[in-house]
Amino acid sequence: MPAPPCASCHEARAALRRPRSGLALCGACFCAAFEAEVLHTVEAGRLLPPGAVVAVGASGGKDSTVLAHVLRELAPRLDVSLRLVAVDEGIGGYRDAALAAVRRQAARWELPLTVVAYADLFGGWTMDAVARSTAGSGRSRACCTFCGVLRRRALEEGARLVGATHIVTGHNADDMAETVLMNFLRGDAGRLARGGGLGSPGEGGALPRCRPLQLASQKEVVLYAHFRRLDYFSEECVYAPEAFRGHARDLLKLLEAARPSAVLDLVHSAERLALHPAAQPPPPGACSRCGALASRPLCQACALLDGLNRGRPRLAIGKGRRGLDEEAPREPEREGGPALASSRTVPTF
Repeated sequence: MPAPPCASCHEARAALRRPRSGLALCGACFCAAFEAEVLHTVEAGRLLPPGAVVAVGASGGKDSTVLAHVLRELAPRLDVSLRLVAVDEGIGGYRDAALAAVRRQAARWELPLTVVAYADLFGGWTMDAVARSTAGSGRSRACCTFCGVLRRRALEEGARLVGATHIVTGHNADDMAETVLMNFLRGDAGRLARGGGLGSPGEGGALPRCRPLQLASQKEVVLYAHFRRLDYFSEECVYAPEAFRGHARDLLKLLEAARPSAVLDLVHSAERLALHPAAQPPPPGACSRCGALASRPLCQACALLDGLNRGRPRLAIGKGRRGLDEEAPREPEREGGPALASSRTVPTF
């Protein structure tokens, strides 16, 4: 049976049916519609003001690749300039190939690229060193927790290096729905209440962040990359199989099979959540070491690094953070990680 004509141009044959609407479109019309929806998200949410210098978090994967390509197409209409910022987490056998994809993209699109490395920013710590440090502590499955916090800080530092006024990341609707589920399953009311909206305004001196692809499904991100023939890195991180997010992803797939709107329902539910006044945390202050926004004496990044430098990474994750706020004495170098440092060598930003 031949494919029906495109419901938009009525000339070319349809190449797909949009997963949510069921509308039959050709590849060109689908890509145009996808770009128009991202433009609407940015403009309706007032995410990127005219004249903004935008740091695009570039990992080499499909989401950041699609985001950078779409924003490059929309940049003249939005009146913004783009900078690619990639983070080298120090994951052997994985990150080098992903960074190679980012460099090819930067060259093809003629966009400036800056790479910042964990090892340079965090006193020699790489994700491989973190994994070795946590392997015997029962916390090896929490590598993604360490990496997420440190990558956020590294991206902020990279954005400042290139003179950016805003940061954009490629989180799509499925990513955000998984995050909502994870916060529900962990009972993290604070993160649930802060998880709504399309980004953060940039409190405490941090740069404003936004997620222009937050309302786009993962399926459509993949389809856009396919029709635009984008070059991206598709292998999964070597530490991802043990991450808690994988369980949330499996659950989300089951929910979506039973209720196709489950992904966007979860994304929009986060926009309507708020903490009861009695449960509101105290106003955030500044980290005593690096000056970043923090709800405790140490921000998350400094607390995690402090636990690693003490050889006590199990105390650096989760709700129990006792022992993290006082200064640590200098300890000798140990096998499997960089030299342990005093609080004076924890990086500042």
